[in-house]
Amino acid sequence: MEILTQSQVHGLTTPTTAARKKDAEAKENLWSSILSEVQTQSNTKLPSNKSVLVLGDNASGKTTLIAKLQGVEDPKKGSGLEYAYIDVRDEYRDDVTRLSVWILDGDPGHNNLLKFALNEQNFPHTLVILTLSMTTPWSWVDQLQHWMKILDDHIAGLKIDSEEKQQCQARLTTEWQNYCETIDDLDPGSPIKRTNRLPSVDDELDALPLPEGVLTTNLGLDVVVVVTKTDYMTTLEKELDYRDEHFDFMQQWIRRFCLMYGASLFYTSVKEDKNCDLLYKYLTHRIYGLPFRTPALVVEKDAVLIPAGWDNMKKISILYENMQSCKPDDYYNDIIAQPPSRKTVSNRESEIQTEDEQSFLARQQQLLQQGQTPARGESPLRSQPNNGTKSTQRTPVAAGAQGSPKKVDGKLAPGTQSGEGVLANFFNSLLHKKSVSPGSAAAAAAAGGVAGTGSTLSASSSPASSLSPRVNVMNGTGEPVSASDKLSMRTDAALELDRLARSVKKDLDFSAAQSDC
Repeated sequence: MEILTQSQVHGLTTPTTAARKKDAEAKENLWSSILSEVQTQSNTKLPSNKSVLVLGDNASGKTTLIAKLQGVEDPKKGSGLEYAYIDVRDEYRDDVTRLSVWILDGDPGHNNLLKFALNEQNFPHTLVILTLSMTTPWSWVDQLQHWMKILDDHIAGLKIDSEEKQQCQARLTTEWQNYCETIDDLDPGSPIKRTNRLPSVDDELDALPLPEGVLTTNLGLDVVVVVTKTDYMTTLEKELDYRDEHFDFMQQWIRRFCLMYGASLFYTSVKEDKNCDLLYKYLTHRIYGLPFRTPALVVEKDAVLIPAGWDNMKKISILYENMQSCKPDDYYNDIIAQPPSRKTVSNRESEIQTEDEQSFLARQQQLLQQGQTPARGESPLRSQPNNGTKSTQRTPVAAGAQGSPKKVDGKLAPGTQSGEGVLANFFNSLLHKKSVSPGSAAAAAAAGGVAGTGSTLSASSSPASSLSPRVNVMNGTGEPVSASDKLSMRTDAALELDRLARSVKKDLDFSAAQSDC
């Protein structure tokens, strides 16, 4: 039997130990690769610290535009500084995040709230949208200059590290220089398509210099100018006689303004759903680097789309060919002037300003101290105009029925007279006078020794003459009333008196029944 030496035994065991070490190293490399892959995937997820700041005057369509990007049908406008968010989905990496949106009220009193939406922490991660409305194109110059000044002053007041701000400004310059227009027909994975990316600052060495008039004011922020309500262009053409050269003049002016700040330009209409989806895709492209494959659109006047980096003065000069009655250097508001106020606005009733209560009382006290009666405002019921057809003289009534009219309560109480009761008393007194006057006159004639038919005639004529003024006023003529007319008047008055008496009696019975209940 052959005996193995120690060295021989060692030689047999060495291959087994090396294999084990090799397996352990392979397992370690496997875990390292898994961890590295997980870390790489986590770095490629969409960031959650990005935000959009929306600025613009009131009624410029800020809330409606953001609601459209959110997919909300019924937007609700707030005040001050509104907050919203837009769900952003990356289909290639199957990732979802939320894009914060801050909407500042157009009232200058809320400008102090801007510090909550744009500060030192989120400055590198914020994109600014400036909204203008096509309903008021004559105010574009004032609005853009106003909001750009507010934004510039606010950024100047932030305590941002100078190196960080320079990096943001350099990023804007590089993105403009390295812009490459894409074509929709190309495959998403083609090399040409991959050129439409957000370049880094390292690419600045190989980039071309900026064109004329580009980024003369570099804020370090991405700016997108959005013209809303472009469907109103048809109204401008019909009511204010706008022509194509007017719209071309407006477009060339605002495109030159966007060149100064390195801004993009979008014409949108939520009502007709124009460019709203493209605006959403462009925002995700500028903020998250997602692909955007739509080239510039300048053919349709109400659906203009100009990405940052595409435009220059040579392309803008194409619009000059259609401008016959104006020049590009003309003052904007000389060509696009504000129209006169509409008649519907001027015909509104003027607002009545009430006098201060204490001033009114002090003035009344002064008049009373001077012994003067304060002037009483005329009531429309007391100051009826006399058109000459009706007499304004009141009919004399009995002494008991004279006096100022009292306000009658709609509810009847026992012992109180309604308006019909007062009228019934008037008719009673009228009939009573007419019925007793002949008898009293005859008695007076008999006492005077006058007898026979002549006395009766004279007596009957006497009350007629005494009552003639009242009767003349009632029938509206200046002639004496005949006996037949007197009889018919008495009959009508008696019938009216009976009707009123029955009505008053019913009201009193009803009131008494209610009081018993």
